[in-house]
Amino acid sequence: MQRIVIIGTGQGGQQAATSLRQEGFAGEILMIGDEPGLPYQRPPLSKAYMASGDADALLLKPAAFYERSSIILRDGTRAARIDRTAQEVETEDGARHGYDHLILATGARNFRPPLPNLDAPGVAELRTLADAESIRRRLAHTRHAVVVGGGFIGLEFAAMARAANVSVTVIEAAPRLMARAVSPQMSDLFLKLHWSMGTEILLGTMAAAVMTDADGNAAGITLADGREVAGDLVLIATGVRPNVELAAEAGLTCRNGIVVDGSLLTDDPAISALGDVAAFPGPLGRHVRLESVQAAVDHARHIARRLMRPAPQPYASVPWFWSDQGKHKLQIAGLATDADDCIVLPQPTGEPVILLFKEGCLAAVETINAPAIHMSARRLIATPSAVLAACDYDLRQAAKTAAPVAH
Repeated sequence: MQRIVIIGTGQGGQQAATSLRQEGFAGEILMIGDEPGLPYQRPPLSKAYMASGDADALLLKPAAFYERSSIILRDGTRAARIDRTAQEVETEDGARHGYDHLILATGARNFRPPLPNLDAPGVAELRTLADAESIRRRLAHTRHAVVVGGGFIGLEFAAMARAANVSVTVIEAAPRLMARAVSPQMSDLFLKLHWSMGTEILLGTMAAAVMTDADGNAAGITLADGREVAGDLVLIATGVRPNVELAAEAGLTCRNGIVVDGSLLTDDPAISALGDVAAFPGPLGRHVRLESVQAAVDHARHIARRLMRPAPQPYASVPWFWSDQGKHKLQIAGLATDADDCIVLPQPTGEPVILLFKEGCLAAVETINAPAIHMSARRLIATPSAVLAACDYDLRQAAKTAAPVAH
């Protein structure tokens, strides 16, 4: 194998290039990404970056790293087509780049709901550094921000805006916060935490349109029931959609992401996919797609090992997630989807630990500001509930005798 092309210059794509060199790949590595600049971290955009404005602190590696590692970076360049027969990627400038193996790390884009006036000045979304820079500038002059979406990004932004003394209203269509990611018990805890910050939360409420003023600028949100929520900044945080278009046009199977097997290979043995765009076999026997840095980084490392070593093990890393909302760090080990039992463990010095079970085995653990318990939980996913009950659900004690987690 002489040449590997990576489409996508986010954290997953960058990790794939780095891991290939670490695994001993000596051939050419070409990274192609449509966003200008060096690869950077996205999670801090809604948190630390808003406070500091230090874009350099977001960089994953300095420019010298790519030169030293002989990694060719084509930023600000959009991949337009994949020719699987010729094993070439065509970019929008007409150039064609051959590959022996292709890694798709195309990520996801923000979902834009069909709301009238969504393109009005004062409507923002948060996905890129440019988005974050624009929002940060506007916040200095914002009195009331209206957030459409009560998921991680919307709530992280809300907490940050409240810390900056900006009034905030969060509009969430679902009956609870972060409904796709956490248990009802954790949703309720964070509802109370955001109330304590002074944030107004409207649950089970649909946004109908962006209100505009006489100059055409965003002036808030009209709700489906006719009520109006005034605001001079509107943040749309209604989830993301995987960027599957290149793969689909090339004939690869796509179903809520690019479908891959247990080794993260697509239908084509010369093409892998990772991160937000990859739908891979999950713990319950069905394909899942995870929107997390952890998944992207772990996928990248697995693909690099598989390309450089014979007979690798299937991908089996335990998923984990986090969200910093004000002073509250939510950490989740495992997947809470379809849990059929729940145990809430009060903690003497903090918020409770929530254990979620599926068919008698530990499926997920949710914690707030409890990193030691979270780290123990990552070793215990899939442990039978009887084993945990025997040690009175002391996760740190149980983790001392647990088998090592898969990587």
